[in-house]
Amino acid sequence: MKKATTMKKAAAILRLLPRAALILALLAAPVFAVPAVRGSAGPTIEAPAQKNSGAGFVLLLSLQRTSGT
Repeated sequence: MKKATTMKKAAAILRLLPRAALILALLAAPVFAVPAVRGSAGPTIEAPAQKNSGAGFVLLLSLQRTSGT
């Protein structure tokens, strides 16, 4: 009788293995895809540096002066 219950448990586990492997593969696919995407040897095009006009600093100082009074 004990042998029959262990066989049923083993059969149940074997039925779950393909489903668990599929879920694991779906969860792991993005992790394995990231190195393939970042691995390009092409040149990187960067945006030109923005010119700082300093208007934000002047605005910050004027706001501090008006809120302090």
